[in-house]
Amino acid sequence: MSETKDYFFCGIGGSGMLPLAMIVKAAGCRVEGSDRALDQGRSGAKFDYLRSLGIALHAQDGSGVNRASQTIVASAAIEETVPDIAAATAVGAARLSRAELLAQLFNAAPWPVGIAGTSGKSTTTAMIGWILYHAGKDPTVMNGAVMKNFVAPGALFASALVGKGEQFISEVDESDGSIAMFNPRIAVLNNIALDHKSMDELRALFGGFVGGADIAVLNLDNEETARIAAVRQGEMISYSIGGAAGDLVAEDIKPQPYGISFVVRDAGTKMTVGVSLKMPGRHNVSNALAAIAAARACGISLAAAAKALDAFKGVKRRLEFVGEARGVTIFDDFGHNPDKISATLKTLHDFPGRLLVMFQPHGFGPLNKMKKEFIACFSENLSGDDILLMPEPVYFGGTVDRSVSSKDIAEGVNAADVNAEALPDRDACGERLRQLATSGDRIVVMGARDDTLSDFAAGLLQAVND
Repeated sequence: MSETKDYFFCGIGGSGMLPLAMIVKAAGCRVEGSDRALDQGRSGAKFDYLRSLGIALHAQDGSGVNRASQTIVASAAIEETVPDIAAATAVGAARLSRAELLAQLFNAAPWPVGIAGTSGKSTTTAMIGWILYHAGKDPTVMNGAVMKNFVAPGALFASALVGKGEQFISEVDESDGSIAMFNPRIAVLNNIALDHKSMDELRALFGGFVGGADIAVLNLDNEETARIAAVRQGEMISYSIGGAAGDLVAEDIKPQPYGISFVVRDAGTKMTVGVSLKMPGRHNVSNALAAIAAARACGISLAAAAKALDAFKGVKRRLEFVGEARGVTIFDDFGHNPDKISATLKTLHDFPGRLLVMFQPHGFGPLNKMKKEFIACFSENLSGDDILLMPEPVYFGGTVDRSVSSKDIAEGVNAADVNAEALPDRDACGERLRQLATSGDRIVVMGARDDTLSDFAAGLLQAVND
């Protein structure tokens, strides 16, 4: 950890910032912060929770940054004109990116366990954390999502767990290249797919992450990850749900509307054990195998890992059941890139019922970079009666290329003979969903970087019921 014990988090309410601030605060450091959402009156419960931890919050106007002893923790891409950053420069305060601070904590741990990949990181991280906690390892867990097993009246936003054990479990991000800062003892790689960077950049980043680890946990069902497994020199635990000859394989997979069961087989010992997850989707079977493999690398038995997963409650906003009204079921989902969205839609299509999908893009940049992939994703995974509704991307300010919009995606999906509508804003989408929904439909609210999507989903449930 940095020598200073005085931190100021710029954007403290962010999914990556909040758990890191919680971990640093629990270590006895002085922690303060600001957030644009706080200034705009959004996500009040989250900021009340931070205050309850003894974290002082300030307007994002530079007023909270007032001494050289502070270390400012901010996104690496934050603009110098942001008042907090300008104030830090004026008072001579040190500056760290979120990833730099996290990497310091992670690399200093006796057993750093890093979870990487385009999709499934948060769920896999939560699963590993729960298995180790259940086994009495008392790990520290840094996650980008709220882990339901650790939610309590005094810990409503449990995206971090602070323990005294040797394991520091954290998802790591490739989007800004910061994954290169992390030195895992155990490296978990779920999958590699186009998201924030080119495939060549992703191959280099993920390959480096895995290459330096003592033990690699690799998914043989993903073509790119399987290539890394094929040339792996060090210790490795591979896994597969698709019939590949992995060290751990899933068999007898049985999907259910709100869960999925399977049998995991250890190819080395021939031991088998059943697992029953309380969250649906074959992709979650894959996540579970990754978690079991990581737990095995930490000394947890196959039987103990499976037993823990039977009691795993999942993470918030990962195909989360919101409720049912007048025969209409509503889900809240974090899906925001083609890989994640495809997994959710495939899971839902295991069961009957029309899908009404409201997808709020998490920025204009991703639409620009992955326009073709988004169109293909929805065109291939929505059926004839399904309907896609898209408001304009979430936008909270800053400079960005807005040349590709939701309208462009909807037009491309329509050209593939799939129903899609681009609407002015989320309220318009909500009204349209209320008009369309009939008994037997499933409404799915999708998107990232906007905590109010969960409120929107809850409001839809009420609107459909009225």
